[in-house]
Parts: sequence; C-alpha cells; structure tokens
Amino acid sequence: MSFTEKSPEITAVYPVSSVSLEGTLIPERIPRTFNGNLDELALADGKKASKLLEEARANLELAEETGYTPELRRNFSLIALLGVGFGLTNSWFGISASLVAGIYSGGPMMIVYGIMILASIGMCVAVTLGELASAMPNSGGQYYWTQKIAPKKWAPVLSYLCGSFAWAGAVFTSASVTISIATSVVGMYMINHPDKTVEKWQVFIAYELANVLLVIFNVYEGPLPHISKVSLYISLASFVIITIVVLAMSGGEFQSAEFVFVEFTNGTGWSSSAIAFFVGLINPNWSFSCLDAATHIAEESTRPRTDVPKAIIGTVIIGFITSFTYSIAMFFCIKNLDGIANSNTGVPIMDIFHQATSSKAAAIGLQFLILLTAIGCNISCHTWQARLAWSFSRDNGLPGSKWWAKVNPKTGSVVNSHLMSCGWNAVIGFIYLGSVTAFNSILICCVLFLAISYSIPTIFLIFKRDQIKPGPFWLDKFHIGLICNIVVVSWSLFSFIFYNFPAVMPVTAGNMNYSCVVFGVYFTYCIIDWQFRAKKCFITSEEREKGKEELTKQLSQQISQIEVVLSRTV
Repeated sequence: MSFTEKSPEITAVYPVSSVSLEGTLIPERIPRTFNGNLDELALADGKKASKLLEEARANLELAEETGYTPELRRNFSLIALLGVGFGLTNSWFGISASLVAGIYSGGPMMIVYGIMILASIGMCVAVTLGELASAMPNSGGQYYWTQKIAPKKWAPVLSYLCGSFAWAGAVFTSASVTISIATSVVGMYMINHPDKTVEKWQVFIAYELANVLLVIFNVYEGPLPHISKVSLYISLASFVIITIVVLAMSGGEFQSAEFVFVEFTNGTGWSSSAIAFFVGLINPNWSFSCLDAATHIAEESTRPRTDVPKAIIGTVIIGFITSFTYSIAMFFCIKNLDGIANSNTGVPIMDIFHQATSSKAAAIGLQFLILLTAIGCNISCHTWQARLAWSFSRDNGLPGSKWWAKVNPKTGSVVNSHLMSCGWNAVIGFIYLGSVTAFNSILICCVLFLAISYSIPTIFLIFKRDQIKPGPFWLDKFHIGLICNIVVVSWSLFSFIFYNFPAVMPVTAGNMNYSCVVFGVYFTYCIIDWQFRAKKCFITSEEREKGKEELTKQLSQQISQIEVVLSRTV
C-alpha cells in the first residue's frame, strides 16, 4: 500500500483558511485587514513579519526532516512551554494529593527522601527526553523517536505500542487530576459538615462536572500559551502563600525533626520495611511523572531544539525545590496524625491546614489555592493528552485516526482529539463509581504506562548514541547522557515490578492492586488492534518522508516571499 493511500488527507501546508500570494500559501494568522498583502503587513508591523519568518523556517525544518505538514501555530515561548510542563507535573501539588498515603507507607521520612530519589531519577528522565527532543523535535515525542531509532523490522510495532501506552498514560493522568479536583470540592463542603460523610456519587458528579467544564480551555489555540503561563504563576504563588501561612499560623507548635527525617512508620502490613518503602515510592513518583508534556508542544515552538529541553529540566528543578520545601513544612505542622486519618473530608492536606491554622475558613481558603492549581494542572493534562492523540493519529495510531488527526480550521486547535480524550476521562469516572479499588489501579498505571513509553526509545538510544545526529542539547561529556539513559530504563523495570505489588497486607479483594490486570487488558487490546487494524495502515517514518519534497518546496517559496518583504523594510 502506498503512502498516499495510508496517510490522512493532506491538502495544504496549513489546514486553516489561507490566502494566496503569487502561488504561496499564507496562513490566516495574518490579519484580514491586510488581505494577504505581505508588503502592507510588514509596513504595519515589522515584528509580525519577523515572527512569521521565524515560524516559517521552523516549519520548513520540520517538513525537511520528518515529512509532516506543519499544522499548528508556533505561539509557545519558553515560559509557556514551562507552564505546560510544570503546570502538568506540579510536584508540590502532587505531594499534597498523596501526602498521608505516603506517611503510612513509611512515615514523613519516606516522602522526604522519596522526593530526593525521584527528583534525581526525574532529572535522568529529563536529560534523556531533552536529548531526544533536541535531536528530533516532533509532537509525537517518544513514539516518533522509536520510529527513527528502533531496528527497522521492529520499529512500526514498537512505535505503535509506545504511542499507545503514552496516550493511555496521559488519559489516566488526566483522570487522576480530575479526581483530585472532585475530592477537593467535596471536601471543602464536608469540613463545615462534620456530621456527614463523603459518598462516591458526590465525588463522581463533581468529577464529571469538572471534566466537562474544563473542556473549553483547550478548544481555542490562541489563549493556550497565556493560560499555560497563568497556570505556572498560580501554582508558584499558591505554593509560597500556603507554605508561609501554614508555618506562620501554627503557633510555634511543630513536630520534631526526628518525626520528619528519621522515624520510619510501616503501616502497610508488609513484614519487610524495604518493600513497604519501595511500594510507597509511587506517591512521590506521581509528582515527577509526565515529564514528556513539553515534547508534544515541539511543533508549536519556534525553537524546540533548545526550548523543549530547557522546559523539561526546569520542570524537574522547580518541582524538586517546591515539593521538598512544601512537604517538610507540612510535616512539621502536623499535630494529630490520627485525626487526619479519621477526618470526614477525604482531603488530608486540608485537615493539616485546619490543624495548623485552627480555622476552617483559613483551611478552605488555602485549599481553594490548591483547587486553582489543580484546575491549571487539569487544563495542561488536556493539552498534553490531546496533542498526543492528534500526533499519534497522524500516523493512524488510533482507531478513527482520520477524525482525531484533524485540526479545527476555526479554532486552530486539535478539537477532535481533545474531545475524544476527555470522553475517555468521563468513562473512567464511571469506573470510580463502580469500584474505587479499580479506579486507583488505573491511576497507578498512569505512572507505569508513561515509564514504559519513555524506556522504549531510550533502550535504542543507549546503543545508538554515536549514530544519532545530536541536537544543541546533548550530554556526551563524562558519559552523563548515557548514564541517565541507563537509569531511565533500569528505573522503569524496577518501578514496574514494585508498583504492581499490593499497597497493604494482607491482601483482600477490596485492597488488591489491580494495576497488573489493567496493564494486561490494555496490552492485549493493543496487540489485537495492531494485528487487525494498525499493522495495515500505520505510517512509518520512511513512508512519511517520501511525501516531503513538494511540501518543502511550498514552504521554501513562502520563506522566500517573506524574506523579500522584510528586505524592503530595511
């Protein structure tokens, strides 16, 4: 089957409405008042013409190297990329969501030292993803890199599996953040009604409402970079405000340093403290996952080779500083651990706020800041999962790819893939209504699936480092990059083993960790889908690159036209 028959329909360099200027396609980002006249545009605003030239050059580079049609506007600056990356990972918020669960797996010291361990591993992941993103910037991220560096015979199926696990991991992560929003909203009501208890249907309704209400933020492409920046600022401001207020209002009553840094509390039932510690690392691990988010915005940045690695590494650095500081501050302010465990709110971090401030109003106010942070995190999740679904569908990776690979001409965003992914978030909400245990197993898989998707291209990177044309970010000195690559693969294997262990012992049907079942079911689906559908239509990088000659010709003509206009303004 030829490339033309297998690929989604490509009709123009830009899928949005465009105007013609002497045979050159000019995107509709040029104001309508200029009627496609680049001379008039340059005279009115030279910066816009310069930006358009930079964007066109980035698009040409994408087309020359990959054969993909540039379809999205390149409006994400470094700060906006960091907003997506950290806005999604949001390490200190992740610690908030799993604080007390981690305590019972080893005590505060498990969280504190777990953050140090996971931040170190997270930096290895960041370096690995940064190297690959710098060498081969593409919205497909890990699945595209697998296509390029895996053995030719196995590249298609491995790329397909990588993309499938990456997208599922993104959807599961989005569900985990949405449930945090739901429990937060319900908990803020419950703190003023101590005679009531949280019901599953209440959290379910809040979950589905949050999922629906936040859909709008990713429908329009234009505001997204600004929303990402605002999410970053809100998260950092909330971290500072909460930390200062909780410490200031604790009245000088703090836990001992031994409680925070030394005492190991094994409340899991495991006879081995080491196993309890390793199993409990899933809690801080959640705060350093999803580091690939910025890589899927590569085609929306004019400098992806340098800005994407900076955004990923910046995410880990900021994540460590905020989560480490925040967790220590919160642990020192715990006054009654049993009271938190027996609270009716279902939101342990808000109970810590209440104990520290002795004020329900203050606790609700601080929890509201976490709610705002969670909303920004969920919006970033939607951006991430939509970009993954869209880029994967360009190569027919998902059933119904011809729909999910479309860019909406009116909004400039990947609306179809966004709505489809959010639809699956809604379906996962029904699993929570049926079984909290099954839902929690799915949340564990968000970490496991992403780790699998990172390790697949990394395995081949380890053996092909000297065969890959490196980008500006490439750490060969002292073999730093290679060491990080090995750590990523080793940790993925380690975490896959221990994160499938039951969280508590003895095991019952109600507390069993079913993440291995979730993995088995999804992997079986992938194999079936590959054999009966994707194997016949999945587009490889070699097939994609066969159609790049005409595309690069059109983009080169566009650049020539813009350069002529700019020369006239000098």
